[in-house]
Amino acid sequence: MHSEFGIISKKSAKAINKYRKMGGRIIAVGTTVLRLLESSKDENGIIKGFNGETDIYIKPGSNINSVDGLITNFHTPRSSLLLLVYAFIGEKKTKKLYEYAIKKKLRFFSYGDACLLWKT
Repeated sequence: MHSEFGIISKKSAKAINKYRKMGGRIIAVGTTVLRLLESSKDENGIIKGFNGETDIYIKPGSNINSVDGLITNFHTPRSSLLLLVYAFIGEKKTKKLYEYAIKKKLRFFSYGDACLLWKT
């Protein structure tokens, strides 16, 4: 899995945790943000400050508990990011969503159409 650099300040981590504790939903905007949040959390999904690279590989079976939603593009077949989507909403839902995207001629790849996914 490739590495990506990112920073989650202690102040941001505190704000995310506070908002979630109040019942708010956390939405990662992009797979990089999700990977950074997952790298910075503890076993209970509590976000900690983070400054560095993540090479976390999110795949089916991963315990994603840092966010409730994810905004991401439609990813290519056999890609690590498609496996991330499988891990987030399940293979069956992902395949149904992608069938819809193909039928409606939505754009794939990094600058394609995006979708909001809610964690299953």
